[in-house]
Amino acid sequence: MRFSCLFLPTGWLFLLSLLIPAARAQESLGSWNILNISALVTDRVGVFGEAQIRSLRFYDHFHYYEYKGGISWKVNSQLSLLGGAGRYDTYSAGGDFRSPRLTKEYRTWLQAGLRNGMGRWKVDHRYRAEQRFTNNGYRNRFRYRIGVTWELPFQRNGKRPFYVNASNETFFTNRPPYFERNRLFAGMGWEMSELLTIQCGYLHQFDYRLTDEIGRDFLQVGAYIDFGRLDSKTLPVIGDAD
Repeated sequence: MRFSCLFLPTGWLFLLSLLIPAARAQESLGSWNILNISALVTDRVGVFGEAQIRSLRFYDHFHYYEYKGGISWKVNSQLSLLGGAGRYDTYSAGGDFRSPRLTKEYRTWLQAGLRNGMGRWKVDHRYRAEQRFTNNGYRNRFRYRIGVTWELPFQRNGKRPFYVNASNETFFTNRPPYFERNRLFAGMGWEMSELLTIQCGYLHQFDYRLTDEIGRDFLQVGAYIDFGRLDSKTLPVIGDAD
């Protein structure tokens, strides 16, 4: 069992070492980077903050960033509600935040999340309604994402820290032609400790209308830090996998 626990993260890093040179060889593959921090105020109420930065080439030609935050409410073990707000900026292609800035946007949203599980399988449904205040006017948008997660059978300290997941998200508006965008993701994650989870995968995005990201492929890397209850006397250490 110890061999399995050592082999899987090593294999995960080996996979990354294969993906990175391949990504650099394809100019159309961009990077998508996420830092998410969350904590619980009570057993049901939580807060979160997130920052993202994206590039149209592999860690080059950065053109987009966002930062946002919100409050969540766990209704029960299957249903959670969330409200949030953030800032989103998109720049022209061809350089690192090359002027002119195409879109300056402030956004609020309401979200409902449903989760069902059976054994090592989990299915998530996310419904989100966005209110978008941009330099091109006000717009509404509606998003639905379904995701499937499978915990790998290797155990450590009574838990299964490794998983693979896939998701598909569709974007709609209240104006013709209504369909706006679709995102397909497949990846894997490693819960390094109770505090830190790392996830890496491939994301393909399709846009109905011509935009700066139409038909784009991204290597997505995310770090998710969960502090648990804020009133806890002790917190886990980042990277403390034992």
